[in-house]
Amino acid sequence: MPNKVDKQMNSDTESLILKAAEHEFMTKGFAGARTTSIAEAAGVTHAMFHYYFRTKEKLFERIVSEKISMLESVFFKSIEDNDLPLDEMIRNIINYHLDFVAANPDLPRFLICELFQNPERDAIVKRQISTYAPVFLTLLQKKIDKAAASGMCRRVDASMLMLDIASLNVFPYVASPIVNAALDRCLDDGALFLELRKKENFDTIMRKLKS
Repeated sequence: MPNKVDKQMNSDTESLILKAAEHEFMTKGFAGARTTSIAEAAGVTHAMFHYYFRTKEKLFERIVSEKISMLESVFFKSIEDNDLPLDEMIRNIINYHLDFVAANPDLPRFLICELFQNPERDAIVKRQISTYAPVFLTLLQKKIDKAAASGMCRRVDASMLMLDIASLNVFPYVASPIVNAALDRCLDDGALFLELRKKENFDTIMRKLKS
């Protein structure tokens, strides 16, 4: 029976492989990623890599699944306090989501490319998102409807609102080479850009809600 030390070593090794694999996938794409490179970057043998993750496909599924789960946590964290005014809830959604995107800047472009090039892999994303997105959108819609009924904003569709937020948040990172070249290398100072973008996106969404 494995002792605590063995379990910790297994956990550490798995984490090293996952971290190396994430970098390999994000920089080279699924097709370009090599399990030998992942094993080398993680400091393990190729045989040990296969002991933890049988195939590259399984590893891909694990990484994508964990990222989608993190995204789920981000969204529900932003609306967990139902007593917050709608504008503060919107601010939380924008800020928490942007923090996630900024911490994973290559993820949106990677997923878009992979799902377009390999539609069979979109089942992983669809399966997870479909379990939480309807619940989240229903809760947000109720908040919007309540605010609209009291005259604080106009009624909008929560799905369209979230599409607006996601587009505003994600686009600069998906198109980062073009954005950086066109806007005086604005992404070089990531922290400053993030704070400016949070304010701009919040103001944009609130203008939509109150127009």
